[in-house]
Amino acid sequence: MSLQFKTAKKADESKSFLDALEDAVSRGTPESRARALWHTTDLMIAGDFSDDEIWTFGEVVTRLADEIEVAARAQLSERLARFDNAPVNIIHKLAFDDAIEVAGPVLRESKQLETYALVANACTKSQAHMLSISKRETLETRVTDELVKRGDQEVVNSVASNNGAKFSDFGFLNMVQRAEGDSILAEQLGLRKDIPRHVFQQLIAKATADVRKRLELERPDMARQIQSSVTDLGGELQSKFGPLSRSHFVAKRVVTTQHKGGNLNEASISTYARSHRLDEVTIGLSLLCALPNDVIDRALFDKNREMLLILCKALNFSWDTTMALLFLGAKDHRITASDLKKLETDYDRLNIETSRSVLAFYQSRKNGTAPLDSGLAAALYA
Repeated sequence: MSLQFKTAKKADESKSFLDALEDAVSRGTPESRARALWHTTDLMIAGDFSDDEIWTFGEVVTRLADEIEVAARAQLSERLARFDNAPVNIIHKLAFDDAIEVAGPVLRESKQLETYALVANACTKSQAHMLSISKRETLETRVTDELVKRGDQEVVNSVASNNGAKFSDFGFLNMVQRAEGDSILAEQLGLRKDIPRHVFQQLIAKATADVRKRLELERPDMARQIQSSVTDLGGELQSKFGPLSRSHFVAKRVVTTQHKGGNLNEASISTYARSHRLDEVTIGLSLLCALPNDVIDRALFDKNREMLLILCKALNFSWDTTMALLFLGAKDHRITASDLKKLETDYDRLNIETSRSVLAFYQSRKNGTAPLDSGLAAALYA
């Protein structure tokens, strides 16, 4: 039998089979549809089909799934969750089902769910959906960013304990903020081997004495750092800056340590700005610009954003980082599209060398508020 004949025969058999399925969908009883669904699923899992054929199976299964009860859809989800060649179309449909008993299995286990689909699911579905996502074997930072930002306490604790999850600095800092008053989350974060040193320092500074003791026992590699952090914090809180908040001293110690270690940079400032860590942003910019905190404060919140634009240009920050700082200081963290476009245009026009001269001018004035020489101001946009 020739290859051409075999191929034609297989195509005819596939067409005949799919025609029968279509008939079951359109004219069958609930019982016949259910039988067709399980027969199709068994055939798809056991067979060796091309990508196009798998997609066609998915289309048919999707139509059949629309006609069955939640319990049957949940059973279908369980069967397809670990099938690596499962049709993406039906996997997506199951993942976005409102019923968590249907969505849960594929959200936890299916390798057919791409990162963008997981992010979209976390942004639009329920806390139970996010909890299922948090239990996946591996998670990329784009997914964990959404889970720690949108998830409730159970979701955040779950993803923090997932050793296959990766976190951005934004994700870690967001979880540290949420760990205040949550000893379970604080301990889970402290036990992660991938937690950055500067984030660990901030976590320890905010942790209860019991959590610090447990982490000393369970992380002997960090015991000295834990003791050092506690000692440093105690000294700072009893210093002459008593009226300021404890959170300010935590931020000051963490950011100063970053700066001394050469790790305070644009990425750090951007992460702090995106997570609305105002103390860290103010202290960080103060150190990078060698200007007093109150000058940075004014630059961030002044309605005339020129000074902030100049400082960012002098530091050679990208527009994305500059934009994050602008939003941080804006009322209700909102800027209209037209205003943002004008600010971007102004930023692009700024001359970097002249901006650095302006920064040096500010540094030479103790309060940073003296008016600019007219020639220097004119050269800014040259």
